[in-house]
Amino acid sequence: MTSCRIDISISKQTLAHRSDAGTRTYSVSTAANGTGQKMGSECTPLGKHVVRACIGRGCARDSVFVGRRFTGEIYQPSLALQYPERDWILSRILWLSGVEKGFNRLGQVDSMRRYIYIHGTPDSEPMGVPASHGCIRMTNDAVIELFDITPPGTLVNIFL
Repeated sequence: MTSCRIDISISKQTLAHRSDAGTRTYSVSTAANGTGQKMGSECTPLGKHVVRACIGRGCARDSVFVGRRFTGEIYQPSLALQYPERDWILSRILWLSGVEKGFNRLGQVDSMRRYIYIHGTPDSEPMGVPASHGCIRMTNDAVIELFDITPPGTLVNIFL
């Protein structure tokens, strides 16, 4: 397997997967509230992270996850009408863990305990504009592709 890393630009709303095989760039959506580290802020945390876990291997496109578990549901607009309060986490999850103690790891700034993910979202959600609750949203096709080339332990750098 080739070594890789992920760079996420808040200002450009892009995610770049860099490996020996080249660079793949995707449009993303980060937090509507901007950047920040604090628990409960609904901001996207900055700094160095690693992919702690990859969740959803083998699940169908548009599979619905709640609490990192597949619910058995496949997202459809009718499901969204039934559960309007859900922040839809679809298809795959790359769960991030901060590596900078006191900045994005431990205490009230712990990215992993904040459940910061790279994940799929409904096709109706815009990419290229901040709109999430803190996570990094991608289209379902893009997050499935990224998932397949990103092992746990991959370095993720989130910057302005």
